[in-house]
Amino acid sequence: MSQQDDKSAKIDANEDNSITERVIHNVFTDGISSGRADSNAEDEIPSSTQNVAGFNRRRFMKAFGSVGVTAVGASSLGLVGCSDDDDDSNANTSGVVSFDHGVASGDPLSDKVILWTRVTLQRAGSFQPVVKWVLGRDPQMRDIVKQGEVTTSAVKDYTVKVDVNGLQPNTIYYYQFVVGNTVSRIGKTKTLPVGNINQVKMAVFSCANYPAGFFHVYADAAKRNDLDVCIHLGDYIYEYARTITNAQGNTVPAYASADAASIDREVLPEQEIVKINEYRLRYAQYRSDPDLQDLHAALPMIAVWDDHEFANNAHIDGAENHQPATEGDWDERKVAAFTAYHEWMPIRTEIKSEIYRRFDFGNLLSLNMLDTRVVGRDVQLNYVNFIKVDSTGKRFIDAAAFKTATNNPERQMLGLKQNNWLVSQLQQSTATWQVLGQQVLMGRMAIPAPVILNLADPRLGLSITAYLALVDKSQTSPQTLTAQDIANLQEPPIPYNIDAWDGYGAARERVLSTVKSLNKNLVVLAGDSHNAWANNLTNDAGEAIGVEFATSSVSSPGFEVNVPNIPPATLQGVLLQLIPGLKYTNSSQRGYMVVTITPEACQSEWIFVSDILQRTYSSEVGRTLRVLAGQKAIDI
Repeated sequence: MSQQDDKSAKIDANEDNSITERVIHNVFTDGISSGRADSNAEDEIPSSTQNVAGFNRRRFMKAFGSVGVTAVGASSLGLVGCSDDDDDSNANTSGVVSFDHGVASGDPLSDKVILWTRVTLQRAGSFQPVVKWVLGRDPQMRDIVKQGEVTTSAVKDYTVKVDVNGLQPNTIYYYQFVVGNTVSRIGKTKTLPVGNINQVKMAVFSCANYPAGFFHVYADAAKRNDLDVCIHLGDYIYEYARTITNAQGNTVPAYASADAASIDREVLPEQEIVKINEYRLRYAQYRSDPDLQDLHAALPMIAVWDDHEFANNAHIDGAENHQPATEGDWDERKVAAFTAYHEWMPIRTEIKSEIYRRFDFGNLLSLNMLDTRVVGRDVQLNYVNFIKVDSTGKRFIDAAAFKTATNNPERQMLGLKQNNWLVSQLQQSTATWQVLGQQVLMGRMAIPAPVILNLADPRLGLSITAYLALVDKSQTSPQTLTAQDIANLQEPPIPYNIDAWDGYGAARERVLSTVKSLNKNLVVLAGDSHNAWANNLTNDAGEAIGVEFATSSVSSPGFEVNVPNIPPATLQGVLLQLIPGLKYTNSSQRGYMVVTITPEACQSEWIFVSDILQRTYSSEVGRTLRVLAGQKAIDI
């Protein structure tokens, strides 16, 4: 969950000052209350689907003795179409099939990569098209090194995934698909390096909400020619409906959808997605976006899911945005969600429910991609359970009970199996840098309890501005402090988001303790929150362990929606003042990170786009920070 997601996190205080029980994991919400979730020329890639010079049917149908290919899964939107009755490679398929969702590659290793596409059928039938693929060293497809074919069908949603092996390390390849005489655009991919490596550069994304705005962030990264790979940390899609019914019984736009109709980005299907065909249709809509298609065609992607690929605030046994009484069994929904994910994403895993895996970039870095969402996570805590009333009738958060609960050693974020796997990967890797690609913030993001209480319900606690005024008063005229002022100042800080690692303190400590014991250079990549962050990571003893670079969102709204009355620059200054480990934040712009790793340092650039509601945009670097090898803290 991000701090803005659709379930209301407000505490309802009735006239009798009682609190309505409601699950609250994160005090920042969108304010909707309802029962539903709410280049060099030689490297240029032809983007059209026309046949390119040097690529013809005769060459494509040559013997496949050196193919080295494994066909891997795909699945069905329920569309059916044309038939290839005679296996004629020159069959006229014009107007019968197309590649409407582009091409993609992913999960590169030093000797293999996944290639992906989807065949769109233009008329009814029961055809199982034979999809031929070719991979070469040049964008004109003259120097072909691998080729083969695979059959897809409605059972696979007409998606195609091919695991091409026998490739050379650290090498750029180009690829294309064909059915009959219909060809796809050409994609570009790259294998991972081996041995001594001087630099790796990756783009990092999170939280792309189709109705919230245009995917300029993807477009900006796709235009670059200096990236090796892109990383997606989840919320690749969102599950919400177009509209919800609010507390007053009115139909209003769902989360982040207020502008969807005016920019022609209303979601398909119209309802919240629960079943397999609904998840597939939502992926199909997202993958129709030209900016996302350009990104996939330009770079291999390494991705993990977060909660919205399933349902908001998901955990191993359910989700805040899943109601079994009306939406069925949670396990069935999970299977539908991860089946569609594997069909539509260029990902390689042996077990569909387990997406944690490792990628080695020579001896420079090991990238461990994690699932902090559905494979092992216990249910989130609820702030409401820690709100107490003192003898005067004043409401407060029981910080001691809260700390005990968040540090319960039995509470899992990764689950025992994944945690043990991560420990073994960290032990085995001899790379200079250990990078964790995962969903939620690991940094300690605590702010004063009275502010948390006020953000949950404006009638309680102290606003940010009121608390800062109280701090100033304590420094300039402490003699004027009342007993209540002193009590407010003495209340401890509380994490603002217990859907993140802050709600799973013991689980976080297990990871950080392992890193400390192995003396690794740790960089954690995070998304989920829709805001940009840079944190120093410390263990419970306050020792420096590593750093966290967290990306803003592709299009989902940030704090500018949740805290609209405080100017972004003011809020950022407040957060930096209140959170000791926080070294940078941007709480109001959409963007991505470019992370550059060398033997000497790991650097993050936060890049922001100007406007996601206009079709044109500009981009700029908002901040650049780095950590030096051996330093374990941000170099400022």
